[in-house]
Parts: sequence; structure tokens; C-alpha cells
Amino acid sequence: MSLADLSLDQWWSFDLSTARRVAHQAAELVGGRVTAIETVAHLGAPLHRVRIERNTQEFALIPGGTVALGVDLEGWHSASEQTADYAESLEHGFGYGPDLRAHLAQVLSPRRSVTLATVLMAVEDENLTELPADMPAVLAARGLRMPSSDEWEHACGAGATTLFRWGNDCPLDRIPYGDPDGPQNQPNALGLRIAYDTYRTELTSDAAAVHGGDGGESVCGGYGCLLGWLPLATANRNPSMAEFVYGPDGEDLCEDFSTRPVLTL
Repeated sequence: MSLADLSLDQWWSFDLSTARRVAHQAAELVGGRVTAIETVAHLGAPLHRVRIERNTQEFALIPGGTVALGVDLEGWHSASEQTADYAESLEHGFGYGPDLRAHLAQVLSPRRSVTLATVLMAVEDENLTELPADMPAVLAARGLRMPSSDEWEHACGAGATTLFRWGNDCPLDRIPYGDPDGPQNQPNALGLRIAYDTYRTELTSDAAAVHGGDGGESVCGGYGCLLGWLPLATANRNPSMAEFVYGPDGEDLCEDFSTRPVLTL
């Protein structure tokens, strides 16, 4: 079996010695070296996470396969505190619909099943050095590419179908910006530093979406606590921010945006 065909379910079934062997195979394929292999608890079961260094940049192994992405809003129920917090934001003129479910329908990707290849993805996002349209060529010169939106979402959630990569809840007594103790500060289940700062705006190969933050819009706008956390939601594609980023107003701000390079196996 090619490493690219490794599924997340298969990876979950591996013992540590098998995971270690696969990690070294992946590192050899890309001319890198394994820097860490550890096991963490995720969704009630042990999950191995691997970091591989190549040309001084660290990557995490992201097993693929057929996976569920997006949020099933028909089966999703918000906590009463979240509903109340959104209602308060709505009173101040923020929000995309008359209730929280309607707002989420505007910004989150829908539930779907996709099949993805296993890849190596950068542990840290990196700022753009050129306009978004020119970044594929910049990355290709380093043997890298931008992730797809589906790859980003899968890597962030790592099999979790909850609103955030850590669960469905978020603190409603504060926003994530400037919060040193919030769940966004921990690496995700696969070892990525992802969806960690709402001032970040990660771009993928999909010009209709941005991920992992809103460039600080919700903070500066005073949108409220829940709306302050939602830019970090795994399935949040923020179409209005994407329109700004890829429009004429975003051209002079490209260095404020980032991407998360991918190494194909």
C-alpha cells in the first residue's frame, strides 16, 4: 500500500512500533527526518502524531482516506448559553441570520464525505510572500503546494465533527484573542498549531474560503464572545472574508495572510 493511500482509520489502529515504521518511511520519501512520535488521547482512543523535519521546516503526518467533513446543522443543537450570546450580538447588529443556526449555515461548510490522500502538512502556517495567485508557484519552487480547503479542514479536525477541533463549546466569558489559557493554544490531535489566533487568515487553493481566523475582524468589531470564537471553528470558511482577501482591497494586505504548505507523498 502506498503511504498516500493510508487512511485515518488505519492509522488509528496502528500500534506505536508500526506508526514509527510508517513515520520513517514518510520521512525517507521526502528527504526528511522524524523529529517526534508521540501518542495522545483523541475522541476516546489513542492517536499517534508524527513530526518530520525537511529543510528546517516541520511537518505533521496527516492520514487521509474517506472522511466526514463539515457540520450537520440539522442534527446540531447549540447550548442555551451560545444561543443567548448570539442573540446579544444580533441586538448590536452583528450576525448573518435571525438565529445562531441561520448564522452558522452562512459560514460553515455542510456535512459531506470526501476522500483525501495522506500528506505532510506544515506544523505552522507561514505568511504569504506574494499575492495569493502567485503563491502556488512560490511554493512549487520549494517542492510544496497549498492545501485544499478539504485538506485543511480534515487536518484541523482530525476526525472530530464537532464545531471546534476541541469540542462544541468555547469560553463565553472572553474572546480567544489575548487568552493564554484557552483550548486554541494547544496543538491539535495531529500536532498542528492550527485555528489558534483569530488574527490569522489561512489561505488554501480554494479562493472561495479562508480558514483559521478572520484577520481580527471579530475582535476589532466587538462582535461578542461566540462570534469572536467562531472564526476558529473547523468548518468555518468565512466567505465574506474570502471575498475581501481575493478582491482588490486585499491586494495590499497579502503579507497579513498565510498558508500552510503541504508535501505530497
